[in-house]
Amino acid sequence: MTAATPPDRLSVHPDSPHYDEAALTRGVGVRFKGVEKTNVEEYSVAEGWIRVAAGGAKDRFGNAMTLKLKGPVEPYFRDEA
Repeated sequence: MTAATPPDRLSVHPDSPHYDEAALTRGVGVRFKGVEKTNVEEYSVAEGWIRVAAGGAKDRFGNAMTLKLKGPVEPYFRDEA
């Protein structure tokens, strides 16, 4: 990850191997299919998908259920370095 580019894959869950606290603290925004998304839980630019919460549904462990949506993903930092 460079100072101007967010990670290729990022998750907001601390138990994920793709969690990056420094990037999340700086603020990462995501455009999916050209539309700003504010409810992204995880994304992958290389594979072209995002995961978003599926309403208020929870799994048996109390975690939010997610939907995997495929399409072009454009992450960016919300602020300057």
